[in-house]
Amino acid sequence: MKIDVIKLDGKKAGSVELVDDVFGLEPRADILQRVVRWQRNGSQAGTHKVKTRREVSYSTKKIYRQKGTGGARHGSRRAPIFRKGGIYKGPTPRSHAFDLPKKVRRLGLKLALSAKAKSGSIVVIDQAQSSGKTTDLAKQVKNLGWKRALVIDGSSVNDTFAKAVQNIEGLDVLPSIGANVYDILKRETLVITKAGIEALEARLR
Repeated sequence: MKIDVIKLDGKKAGSVELVDDVFGLEPRADILQRVVRWQRNGSQAGTHKVKTRREVSYSTKKIYRQKGTGGARHGSRRAPIFRKGGIYKGPTPRSHAFDLPKKVRRLGLKLALSAKAKSGSIVVIDQAQSSGKTTDLAKQVKNLGWKRALVIDGSSVNDTFAKAVQNIEGLDVLPSIGANVYDILKRETLVITKAGIEALEARLR
């Protein structure tokens, strides 16, 4: 698949060939869903916590005598049936992460890239460099029509470009090693530098 390369000012800068093994696969929603769920579960904090019977603050004294009250027998106000008592089998801190085979993760990234390529949402730029001024870059992004875009660079991101991106709403930048299914799919436009194309193809082939 051949695609035109542009500069940030909108001028053409040649073309590049995208390999079918990475950008030409038929998208599969089931694989993409598995990888996204794996990503989101891994980042979930899992810090939810309730107090059990032994953790709530109440006296340990027996609340009333065992017999003769006409009611049920109770030894503690901390029992789960009482208001403000301990919670029985409530959530406790835990990890929501689960394992996913590397082959499935690699395939998921290929499918995400292929989905963007198939929908015509991939833009290839010559290089991601700027003066470091947010206003200049924001004007270029507006002229190019990028509203919610992810920029993927090569092995590293240019410092001045990353600094300029920070204050532009809807625009993010990642090095090629940080490219992931969730961030790619949630953006309308995927912008990749020529160095990013080479790095991704070397990583995934």
